[in-house]
Amino acid sequence: MNDAAPAPTPAPAPRKRARVRAPELIGKGGWLNTGGRDLTLADLRGKCVVVDFWTFCCINCLHVLDELRELEEKHRDTVVIVGVHSPKFAHEAEHAAVVDAVERYEVHHPVLDDPELATWKQYAVRAWPTLVVIDPEGYVVAQHAGEGHAHAIERLVAELEAEHAAKGTLRRGDGPYVAPEPVATDLRFPGKALLLGNGNLLVSDSTRHQLVELAPDGESVVRRIGSGERGFGPDAFSEPQGLALLPDGRVVVADTVNHALRTYDPATGAVETVAGTGRQWWQGSATSGPALEVDLSSPWDVAWWQGKAWIAMAGVHQLWTWDPEAGTVAVAAGTTNEGLVDGPAAEAWFAQPSGLAATEDRLWVADSETSALRYLEPAPEGEAGYVVRTAVGTGLFDFGHRDGDAAQALLQHPLGVTALPDGSVAVCDTYNHALRRFDPATGEVSTLATDLREPSDAVLVGEDIVVVESARHRLTRLRLPEEAVRVDAVAHRTQRAATEVAPGTLRLDVVFQAPSGQKLDTRYGPSTRLLVSSTPPELLAAGEGPGTDLFRDLKLNPDVTEGVLHVSAMAASCDDDPANEYPACHVHQQDWGVPVTVTADGTGRLPLVLAGMDG
Repeated sequence: MNDAAPAPTPAPAPRKRARVRAPELIGKGGWLNTGGRDLTLADLRGKCVVVDFWTFCCINCLHVLDELRELEEKHRDTVVIVGVHSPKFAHEAEHAAVVDAVERYEVHHPVLDDPELATWKQYAVRAWPTLVVIDPEGYVVAQHAGEGHAHAIERLVAELEAEHAAKGTLRRGDGPYVAPEPVATDLRFPGKALLLGNGNLLVSDSTRHQLVELAPDGESVVRRIGSGERGFGPDAFSEPQGLALLPDGRVVVADTVNHALRTYDPATGAVETVAGTGRQWWQGSATSGPALEVDLSSPWDVAWWQGKAWIAMAGVHQLWTWDPEAGTVAVAAGTTNEGLVDGPAAEAWFAQPSGLAATEDRLWVADSETSALRYLEPAPEGEAGYVVRTAVGTGLFDFGHRDGDAAQALLQHPLGVTALPDGSVAVCDTYNHALRRFDPATGEVSTLATDLREPSDAVLVGEDIVVVESARHRLTRLRLPEEAVRVDAVAHRTQRAATEVAPGTLRLDVVFQAPSGQKLDTRYGPSTRLLVSSTPPELLAAGEGPGTDLFRDLKLNPDVTEGVLHVSAMAASCDDDPANEYPACHVHQQDWGVPVTVTADGTGRLPLVLAGMDG
């Protein structure tokens, strides 16, 4: 027997990486989750730093927060995740709103509040979410846009740990995170509410991962459903949101972060999973089939309409249905492209639909990222299916608080919609802290109430309307007013600076470098996809549409001087091991909306980093 220790296997030589010094982290709003301390990159020297550029309206950013939780826990002594909150909407630039969001979504790492996008600009970020990896010596070594990169960052972190441990530049130990003091309230960032047959109110207590039944006063707790711990068992939810009453008396629950539908039976207390696998849907996954075998993606609200439960599938910008009798789910509207396009349901574009309300002939939709009120209705006689139309809203970049004719009225990231007895609808205009009303008969938008803190849903109770004030952690009862409240009109556009591009041909390059140990999956044909469009459509004279290359020459229309380029890219990579018959594969995906201005001195190349480093 040989007791000598075996010779160590030599570590693989580290990959050569570009050496780009990371810009300092600066933000006018200051730091959260640090115990009041301001952080600098010098404070983080010796750690692997992952900078997460996010904004709390963005469902893809919320997905990334969930993706990073395992990495954060597994590498707690070597990795520091730093969130840089970079707002899209005016409300998101309010410091108190960022404080709320950090608690609401259980962000357990330092967060820099950057309301003026100072750090966003220093790092040349173009999309939410974007992840930037900084090595222990303070150099940027990778950038990833969109979702699905946690495995790649895990591999890179392992390489950085080995490399810098050998160099003596890795510092182990606790990071700078300091947990805030917990606050005791009966509800914590509640999401949606439902009137039960017994007169009580059922509320999704999202941050506490529970459902809560309240007495008719909207305050007294009758019972709690769920353990209160994030999970997917028979007694656990994960950030539940939408609620809808089924004809048999059960309640269907949008169990958002579990990517599932659950049912709750108020009579027995039983909770059952009826749709979803607990895994997030990705491009290429099934879009219909047995409900418990098809992946879903962040279902945010549910409504019973025309014999099925309709699902606002915020994570993929679509509407789906669940048929309880058949036990199936299917896509009903939307293409997964993010934007505002009306027409036949299969061709329509949504942007994070988050609220639903059914009337006899329409399904109303709060389409949050386009700050729009949309609806679905049966196609005209003689045509099959449904059509999507827009009542209020113009697109991804225009929002505000303006009443009057619906064609020029403005909302700001609405999350809820409620059908009213007179045929009009109330809109929880979340980021305007207001309850608005749209009257289809007159085409007018008015304001019913203000001084509500992030209202996310409302339910009719007799002649009153009970509003879920999510950021005040309560339900607020209002008498439906006969006259609308008057407000000063405000209009906004997303504050990101436009990219100056040269007239003529613009080279679009989506940068993708497969993670270490992986390669593009070409076993079944091209593993990349690129879809390009523009607002207005006239901005592009040529180059729009789908393709499989991650580069394209776009021809700009000389008669249009500004607009938005919409770019959607996807790449699939698999483990590069010929001996492995079933390699693990991963999908990388991101949508960009890039405001552009055509000028003589503009650039002729537009690089968008999906994963890796440009040049």
